[in-house]
Amino acid sequence: SGEGQWPGMPAFSCRFRGFILLLTFFIYTCYHMSRKPISVVKSRLHQNCSELIKPINDSHSLNDTTWCDWAPFDKNNYKELLGAVDNAFLVAYAIGMFISGIFGERLPLRYYLSAGMLLSGLFTSLFGLGYFWNIHMLWYFVLIQICNGLVQTTGWPSVVTCVGNWFGKGKRGLIMGIWNSHTSVGNILGSLIAGIWVNEQWGLSFVVPGIITAAMGVITFLFLIEYPEDVDCTPPQHHTSDGLEENQHNPEDLGSGPYTNKESSLETPARCSKEPSAQPAAISFLGALRIPGVVEFSLCLLFAKLVSYTFLYWLPLYIFNVAHFNAKQAGDLSTLFDVGGIMGGIMAGLISDYTNGRATTCCIMLILAAPMMFLYNFIGQSGIINSIVMLIICGALVNGPYALITTAVSADLGTHQSLKGNAKALSTVTAIIDGTGSIGAALGPLLAGLISPTGWNNVFYMLISADILACLLLCRLVYKEILAWKSSLGRDRGYKEI
Repeated sequence: SGEGQWPGMPAFSCRFRGFILLLTFFIYTCYHMSRKPISVVKSRLHQNCSELIKPINDSHSLNDTTWCDWAPFDKNNYKELLGAVDNAFLVAYAIGMFISGIFGERLPLRYYLSAGMLLSGLFTSLFGLGYFWNIHMLWYFVLIQICNGLVQTTGWPSVVTCVGNWFGKGKRGLIMGIWNSHTSVGNILGSLIAGIWVNEQWGLSFVVPGIITAAMGVITFLFLIEYPEDVDCTPPQHHTSDGLEENQHNPEDLGSGPYTNKESSLETPARCSKEPSAQPAAISFLGALRIPGVVEFSLCLLFAKLVSYTFLYWLPLYIFNVAHFNAKQAGDLSTLFDVGGIMGGIMAGLISDYTNGRATTCCIMLILAAPMMFLYNFIGQSGIINSIVMLIICGALVNGPYALITTAVSADLGTHQSLKGNAKALSTVTAIIDGTGSIGAALGPLLAGLISPTGWNNVFYMLISADILACLLLCRLVYKEILAWKSSLGRDRGYKEI
């Protein structure tokens, strides 16, 4: 109806949508920025002291070969201890993620996100303050990581839900591919900021990202707009009536299948109305699992994230040990993996939008990633040019499927037509997919910590195996997408003959 419409509001709506996309981008950039310093600082906590000059005022004995290390990481089992610190965060994150989505649907996202960012900033800073307070107890660092892992789960379901509230389906893969570069941008910023202080006062490598994250929490509280209705705009339609009719014959088709109507409210500015809309009930955990494709993509993400997070947490140390760069250089070089990740995420989104094949896009990238990881391990350190090129390619192929599943696929499934427009499911579906993925994120660095003493080759064999398993888990969905394409081509030929 024309009642309650404001002149010029469609332009406002576009501005609001652009603003929300930018704000959520910065929010999650901060979350990832605060996770990254530990991977850069690892090589500083335990290093080869014989290559360094001992300070004049040092109190260690002349025969002490670990005088430059930070206890308790000065022992021979330092890789296992560092693995335990990583895992404290990742296991807490994986467990918390399943609960977080349920809270995310039932609490105001603005309060939920703001509180999560403030607490995340606090715990990240507390880890770094261990340096200034001269703390050498393993339990302190493990406890801080557990707390940080739990509060960081507030981020992902909330930002995906918020973006899902504002955007429809058309070009979702491309827009979310670009938007999802916040993960890699956060990793790059975290590495570069941590690298500034890693060789001097490494505590600042955590304190500075912690302060930035907390400050972003305050900005979120002041400016986040959760629903289009909050500024008198109607929400986007996730399924047009045509698309629903076309899809009724195949209820198992993913929302991104080839029969989906590409035209949607993403390209059309939302109309504005002051009429309140009835809020649908939140979906149950089991109800979300019954949505076609959720289980397959969740398990695929488990193995894809296992690979991605092993690189995230262990790549700087691998470069430090194998290529013999110093801690800062290793941290800086590892950011190229994330540069590749940005390209891979955008490329995966663009290809999957064009082909309407989310599962097939992921599968092809995963198939290509396996030989590239093998080559990187064997010839990647033979020269700086080789290392740069192969890190970027590996980053694109490893992070592309991970980015696509956690963004466009999660949003597709959370607004699946079987839900009859109930977008309340989005937070729970996102949490299930990312929570399952986070189990892999916890397993990867743990296995790397246990396997790396036997040789880095074995770590790469483990990563390649996980990559192949991720690919195999999508076989059923790839087959369904191929059948849908065949059917679509058949119908097109039929129209031409008519």
